[in-house]
Amino acid sequence: MQFFVYILAYPLLWLISILPFRIFYWFSDCVYLLVYYIIGYRKKVVSANLALALPHLSDSERKKIQKKFYQHMCDMFLEMIKTMSISAEEMEKRFHVTNLDLILDYAKKGKSVILVASHYASYEWLLTINPKIGFQGVAVYKKLANPYFDKLIRKIRSKYNTELIETKKAIPLMAQNQREGTLSLYGLASDQSPKLDRIFHSSKFMGIEVPVHTGAEMLAKKYNLSVVFVKVEKVKRGYYEATFVSLADNPKDFGDFKITELYLKEVEKQILEAPEYYLWTHKRWKHKNKKSSKV
Repeated sequence: MQFFVYILAYPLLWLISILPFRIFYWFSDCVYLLVYYIIGYRKKVVSANLALALPHLSDSERKKIQKKFYQHMCDMFLEMIKTMSISAEEMEKRFHVTNLDLILDYAKKGKSVILVASHYASYEWLLTINPKIGFQGVAVYKKLANPYFDKLIRKIRSKYNTELIETKKAIPLMAQNQREGTLSLYGLASDQSPKLDRIFHSSKFMGIEVPVHTGAEMLAKKYNLSVVFVKVEKVKRGYYEATFVSLADNPKDFGDFKITELYLKEVEKQILEAPEYYLWTHKRWKHKNKKSSKV
């Protein structure tokens, strides 16, 4: 059945990917109307998240943000599909990095990096930076249940020579790369809710006490990896700009969870600047007020 679903869906996905951009975004508008007004995909979750994270706004202000978010979410999902056929030249125009030198300097120093991102703006198109950075690019991701769609997602995301690895394989790869002296950049999105049995630290995120992912900081300290945050902004529809922000050159110099706190502050700043571009459909605050169970 999974293969049958994939066989039916793949031609449609390919056709969407080759649409001219003007028609492509018209199609996205139609998908938005379907997803928001007809299906109502996770509208209760989004409304609850916005009310929790942005209590200083009125109901009408949050409603406007919600609609803009759904429009952006449809764009972003379809832009990932667009990656199947978009040319390198077109991508270069649409995803611009403002300060690539910061990453290139780490490469010159022979220092591997953990790049922490958030589910904001076009986090999918971040993978297009790999040919420019002088590192072995590695993106940590969660495997999809459907093996055929998982293979497709891996193909799309690895188009720019980024190696995709499942979360459970990240540590062995980092250990191997360190032993072999392979200069690497590891990309992680660490702003979602961790599993309850993996809570090591809780912090205030958007003013709410929640368990937070600490894996990036722990791995950085274990393998002496510099930590860089990447801020992605939506300039206009279909165009994005990425800026690197150094969080920790020498992570072992930082106290416990300090790097994690710095990362969360950067994500909060992004959200408050333009909340409509954050991924509000995730149940980020489902474990609010739960404390660490680890000693």
